[in-house]
Amino acid sequence: MEKEIAELFTELRYKKPLIHQITNFVTMNDCANVTLAAGASPVMASSPCEAGEMAMLSEALVINIGTLQPESFDGMMSAGKAANSKGIPVIFDPVGVGATVYRTNCAMEIIKGIRPAIIRGNASEMNRLIGGQSITKGVDAAYVADSNAEIARTVAAAFNCIAVVSGKEDAVSNGKHTYLIQNGHPMLTRITGTGCMSSALIGCFAALRINLLHSAVAGISLMGIAGELAATSLSDQEGTGTFRVRLLDFISLMNKEMWLEGVRIIEV
Repeated sequence: MEKEIAELFTELRYKKPLIHQITNFVTMNDCANVTLAAGASPVMASSPCEAGEMAMLSEALVINIGTLQPESFDGMMSAGKAANSKGIPVIFDPVGVGATVYRTNCAMEIIKGIRPAIIRGNASEMNRLIGGQSITKGVDAAYVADSNAEIARTVAAAFNCIAVVSGKEDAVSNGKHTYLIQNGHPMLTRITGTGCMSSALIGCFAALRINLLHSAVAGISLMGIAGELAATSLSDQEGTGTFRVRLLDFISLMNKEMWLEGVRIIEV
């Protein structure tokens, strides 16, 4: 499996797919930059006047509700339905779901009306999607009782999708096969947008339409491995600002050999 996933890194840089992203304005620039660093091309069109048309020109659509507004939500629904009509994979990031009734209702409408191929969120967000109780901290992760692997497996089965649960150990499941990716570094939690960027990276690999389960593993593990490399490259006088830049550097430098050397993945 690892060798098949590794080949996606070469394929992505060769094909340079267009990734349409309707994301939040806090991390939009970061998401666009990691898309470029991974080897794909971003477009960030959120207006309902053009979102559907733009989605049909892309190879994948990433929807992120971090800074949810009525107009952007209308754009998400338009783009998602257009993508569905052409078989374009939709990646959904339910940022902060459970924090407010409006946000939760919009997330469920997206899932029911668009049918995302991949859903990625932290444990509390993903647990909320399946009706679990969790303590919300706005858009940040909070404690839940179930393991990331169990939550991923349940979300995947409930919504017939690939589920990715981010955390100390990232879990990826299609409901039948569930993997833990044991890469990452605590510094990834000290800068804004690493979750959003992870969803963008998953979208890049999903655009290849080779194997969506493998695409999800590739995208989430790329963030973890790059985070490790960025953190260990820092000197004693360098902190989160330099880490952010180094993270982008190592994403841009990643190839199949580096990925195979660094990835730690087990099936559970």
